[in-house]
Amino acid sequence: MLRFLLCICLSVGLFLAACSEDKQEAVVEKKEPPPLPVEVITVNKEAVPIWINFTGKTEATKRVDVRARVAGRLDQVLFTEGDYVEEGKTLFVLEKNTYQAALEQARAQRQQNQASLELARADVERYKPLVADDLAPRATLEQYQAREAELVAALKANEAAIKDAELNLSYTEVTAPISGRVSRKLVDAGNIVGYGEQTVLTTIVSDDPMYAYFNPTETQFQTMRAYKSQDQMPARVTVSGDGNGLVQREPLRGKVDFSDNRVDNMTGTISMRAQVGNADHTLLEGTFVYVDVMITDQASFLVIPPGVVQEDQQGSYVYVLDENSSAKRVNIKSGYESRYYLIVSEGLDGGEQVLVSGFAKVRQGAKLTPTDVTGTKGVKASLKEKGMLDIEG
Repeated sequence: MLRFLLCICLSVGLFLAACSEDKQEAVVEKKEPPPLPVEVITVNKEAVPIWINFTGKTEATKRVDVRARVAGRLDQVLFTEGDYVEEGKTLFVLEKNTYQAALEQARAQRQQNQASLELARADVERYKPLVADDLAPRATLEQYQAREAELVAALKANEAAIKDAELNLSYTEVTAPISGRVSRKLVDAGNIVGYGEQTVLTTIVSDDPMYAYFNPTETQFQTMRAYKSQDQMPARVTVSGDGNGLVQREPLRGKVDFSDNRVDNMTGTISMRAQVGNADHTLLEGTFVYVDVMITDQASFLVIPPGVVQEDQQGSYVYVLDENSSAKRVNIKSGYESRYYLIVSEGLDGGEQVLVSGFAKVRQGAKLTPTDVTGTKGVKASLKEKGMLDIEG
């Protein structure tokens, strides 16, 4: 009986041990996570355009104050405030009566002197033979000749007075001196303008092309100067913000056409300017913009998207795919960084597959199922999508 009980206990113990082992194996199997799906890009040293990013503000290439050049009452305003006007368009009309009368008076004076000149010439021609035959005194002939010369001079003065009167009359129609966007009227019809000073009536700005001023540091300026591959560096101007997706604005392209010759003592920066086309006049003066300046596209660098770089107490690092399809941490040191890419100076040799997604779940040694997205999310692909590879486009 005792032997029978011992056999039963032994059987139960073996059964419980087997169950425990099966349970442990199940637990182990349950803890083994499946490979994490991630996206990777293959990084290599390659020539990419190096763009430096700045913030700036737009300024019109031309700004003209439209003034009244003659005095009088403002009779008409012939433009819509804020419209685009062509050069030569009549914007204001001043009263003409006074200037029309002055022109008619100058013309009448010329006509009077012309008649007197004809009489003086006739007297000269009549007295010449008489003086030659000693039938009239020479002094009388000389008086008529002096009178003729005096009237010739008077007619020249009359011509000048007529031109002046015509010019003043033309100034009563105030025209646009340049093509551009006109501001609001500063004087209403009915007001007297131009007495004592040239009254500003409105302002016109020419916004095609448009200037975008930005301020690199002295170090950035020297970097651009040393490495630029073109005398006039290509530039892109982008308006900050897009109206919560309601307005889509394409970057405007142009060239850097000006840099100042001194460093600002207060800011330690240098004023520079990009000139970009603005044919549809959508970019307004005074707009806050981003200015991207391309320094060179001749040098090769190892670049990665800045968003793939992680930070902790040990420094900057990225995850790469190792030979076992596992996540491997690689510490890196970076060089120049922009909104579009980061230059890796140490840590990567080229050829690595760098993770660009799944950072919240990835850990050192984690098994991965990678999808290569270099063609869509690599640095060159991103630059191409933004139109920053075709620097002449």
